[in-house]
Amino acid sequence: MKTIVIKCGGSVIDQLTPEFFTSLKMLKNNGYQLVFIHGGGPDINEMLDHFQVKATFHNGLRKTTKEALEIVEMVLSGKTNRKLVQLLREHDLSGIGLNGTDDNCISASLIDEEKLGLVGAVSEVNIRLISSLLEKNLIPVITPLGITEDGRKLNINADYVASAVAKYLHAEQCLFVTDVAGILINGEFQSVMEQEEINHFIEVGQISGGMIPKVTSAIAALESGLNSVMIVSGKKQFFDGQELLGTRIVVKEGIVE
Repeated sequence: MKTIVIKCGGSVIDQLTPEFFTSLKMLKNNGYQLVFIHGGGPDINEMLDHFQVKATFHNGLRKTTKEALEIVEMVLSGKTNRKLVQLLREHDLSGIGLNGTDDNCISASLIDEEKLGLVGAVSEVNIRLISSLLEKNLIPVITPLGITEDGRKLNINADYVASAVAKYLHAEQCLFVTDVAGILINGEFQSVMEQEEINHFIEVGQISGGMIPKVTSAIAALESGLNSVMIVSGKKQFFDGQELLGTRIVVKEGIVE
């Protein structure tokens, strides 16, 4: 089964264009199964403000308290996930929403409860559950929440969930959907970049501003064990029927999945 894992940040979901969904359909027609992992940052922050849940910090790091996690889960599962599944449906694609905690889809362990609160790292991915949905030609749309062995729900960085799911599924590629087509250096589009190159261009200021979190997310996926990830646009076509269009980021040139 050829699979592509697609990570969509919460802020990008509202910017997805018909051309993006056309690319998804073309991938499906080319025999690929798709899995979405999504964040929900803007919606979560808005709801935390609405309920006046005060941010708690430890050494400058924001903690996920029990109260905050309840709102995170409510927004991710009840709003952002529904939004993305509905967008897929509107473009004749069969998405099915899945909480990372459903049937131990994403098993997780606490990173550091004192410093970060209820924030986890992926310890295992339930391949059986995801594969059974893919076999029915459904597109799983998964929230970045995990569950511990003793049943505690944890908030997980969506980038790490996407890379873990891609790794466990032996996916052909892990795509990070952004509002740009890829990385530009000196005005020139880069089709392939090595991890070390990116770190260098950040240091010298040629990768700056809003591009930094995009590339650091991709690098985080490489550091979790993937050999290659891609930055693609959610605002235009990213598949031309033959190849994916964007910037492929690799650990080292010549190493491919």
